[in-house]
Amino acid sequence: MADESEPKPSFSPFRKWVIALNVGLVVALVFGVVVMVNYVSRQYFLRLHVSTQSKVTLFPRTVKFLAGLTNSVKVTLYYDKEDPFYSTIAELLNEYHTVNRKISIRIVDYKRDPGAAQVLRTNYTWLGLASAKNLVIFDGGEKRIKAVDGNALVKYVQEQVPSQGQIEFSRKPTFFEGERAFTAALIAVTSPNKPKVYFLTRHGEHDINSDDEQFGYKKLATQLQGESYLQLESISLLDTNHPVPADCNLLVIPGPRTPFEDSELEAIDQYLSQGGRLFALFSALSLNHGDTGLEKILAKWGVNVSNDIISDPDARRGEQDVIVGAFSNHPIVSPLTGLAIHMILPRSIGKLSAHSPAADAPNVEEIAFSGPHSLVANAPGKPHRAYPLVVAVDKGSVKGVITEHGMTRILVTGDSIFLANHQIESAANRDFGTLAVNWLLDRPQLVEGIGPRPITEYRLVMTRAQVQGAEWILLGGMPGAVLLLGGVVWLRRRS
Repeated sequence: MADESEPKPSFSPFRKWVIALNVGLVVALVFGVVVMVNYVSRQYFLRLHVSTQSKVTLFPRTVKFLAGLTNSVKVTLYYDKEDPFYSTIAELLNEYHTVNRKISIRIVDYKRDPGAAQVLRTNYTWLGLASAKNLVIFDGGEKRIKAVDGNALVKYVQEQVPSQGQIEFSRKPTFFEGERAFTAALIAVTSPNKPKVYFLTRHGEHDINSDDEQFGYKKLATQLQGESYLQLESISLLDTNHPVPADCNLLVIPGPRTPFEDSELEAIDQYLSQGGRLFALFSALSLNHGDTGLEKILAKWGVNVSNDIISDPDARRGEQDVIVGAFSNHPIVSPLTGLAIHMILPRSIGKLSAHSPAADAPNVEEIAFSGPHSLVANAPGKPHRAYPLVVAVDKGSVKGVITEHGMTRILVTGDSIFLANHQIESAANRDFGTLAVNWLLDRPQLVEGIGPRPITEYRLVMTRAQVQGAEWILLGGMPGAVLLLGGVVWLRRRS
């Protein structure tokens, strides 16, 4: 019987070493490529969005501001991850981080990570985080800290929904204002100084320290101090008998009811001629005492403060209010497109017509109007038409003349009650107040080109039978199909 030769090995030792070395080189090469791609992607990468609804892009104004930001800012998302708008806010903050790496993002879910939440409460004890929920905290160092309430970033409207033959109301989200609030917070924690705003008193004006629902301005003051990072102070020119303080960045005259003294008017006139900023809010209440004297000063700047009280039968909730939704494209009101402001007995504030305006005349623009069928309540004989209710004025410095403040800016409204504690919560009144002050202070990062984003909802309406059919398909049909396919494969392999 012939000896059977032993089978030769399939791979010689040399070939095994070659294959092992080849595999090792391939693994090392792939690992190196992954490391290099991740390193490069820290600065340069391309993000693909499968849906336009999931794509978050910053407004050009925000991108420009972030490009010039040199301060490091730590942002903490103190949020419940189950909140329906958590992912939207997180994605928006990631875009800020993408544009400027000096903005770092940290996420603390206070419900699922109690340890990190407790450390945060210890570090920011003055924020009252024990009871707070859903905050975005911006920390610029040196105790420059700003907390944004996440629950206030979404605007809602009441919507009727049918329910078992009855009409019920539900809150429908309409606009998301995260970008404007976050950019404002960044400006607040990176700005070296707070602009100073003086509120004039002693003529029946609204009080920034008053909690009175109808006439107090405390909510507006809190908003301006917190969101816009401003320093507010009340002032009376009667007490000092001196010009407007040199550190005044903005003078607000909120609803004066009684006339001004000549010395006060001279001080205000001088302040405006030197490039001052003025926010004058009139109301129907001052008509009982005649002109305040401000009317003549504003006429010099091309503003006509009328005694006409406007009523709009097509846009009102009561006999005294007017829903104002017609705006120009001025920076103050352009972000309010699709929204409205809710005024009470507004007076008509318009532009004075000039036959031959001078070359250095101020730019006067009517920016908010009543509806086309509006009428003058205290003068029934006047025509029914749209009446201007808000006027903005700006004028550059005169060539060769150095002014203290730069460009003069004036904003005049025909109502002052719409920013009081109760009324400021109505419609877009709160937004208008912030936009107006930021425009007067020449803070374009908080006004121009950063508006609320509309929220689109998609609803699937199904009958009870359709819901049951979907449940059978999801709970029985799909798993059953997988089991059936597996059984067929098993039987085929056995045979």
